[in-house]
Amino acid sequence: MACALLLSDVHLAPDLLRCSEGFKTLLRELPGDCSAVYVLGDLFEVWVGDDLHTPYLDSIYESFRSVRARGIELVFCHGNRDFLLERGPAGVPGFAELAGGRMMAESEVVDLFGTPALLMHGDQLCTLDTAYLAFRQQSRSSEWQQMMLEKPLDQRLMVAEMWRMQSKMANSNKPENIMDVTLEEVVRVMAEANVELLIHGHTHRPMRHAVELPGDMAGERLVLGDWREEAGEAVIAWASPEGIELVQYRF
Repeated sequence: MACALLLSDVHLAPDLLRCSEGFKTLLRELPGDCSAVYVLGDLFEVWVGDDLHTPYLDSIYESFRSVRARGIELVFCHGNRDFLLERGPAGVPGFAELAGGRMMAESEVVDLFGTPALLMHGDQLCTLDTAYLAFRQQSRSSEWQQMMLEKPLDQRLMVAEMWRMQSKMANSNKPENIMDVTLEEVVRVMAEANVELLIHGHTHRPMRHAVELPGDMAGERLVLGDWREEAGEAVIAWASPEGIELVQYRF
């Protein structure tokens, strides 16, 4: 039966070997009838520009190109950790081109075997986290990104590591509700997109949620899980003509 894979928050990094190998294995063992892979943000722990090349990244690119060689569509979304994907100095090939896929918009409606689904990373739904949303708006501007990309790679890597540490410290001090989505924003984006299904990641709280939409429409929100190095597990989703299922993937 035809199927498509949806995943998020892999947070690939050279020092997270279990996640890295588990991810490569998942791509290598995709079913023969898989038609698409949707990566909904935070594929990488950090991303400082498409001009970064290492043996580790080359192996990730090769895994993606092997998937594309089988005729499977690859679709990528920006996350809050890797928002500089598809950004680099002039003349540098973009991430999506090197991986053999395409970057989607920050939110996009796709047809999952007859079911329209709104896909996104999900950070934009956390409207109570005003400090993060202010940074998000700044960091998505072309002026700010150009300023970053003008810095040497080693400086960008240092800045990214600083953000990584600051983010962990800030999140540890935030109330739980601030780091989750707000229902009002969920309803708004689903109604605006005219869909009854929303799929996202970011919150690291995998679950299925019923959503009451305007006009007594019965909607649903599916949250993908983060990849956990120590536990060797992640919650991913498989879509097929029979529906969409959240599945625990162990690696």
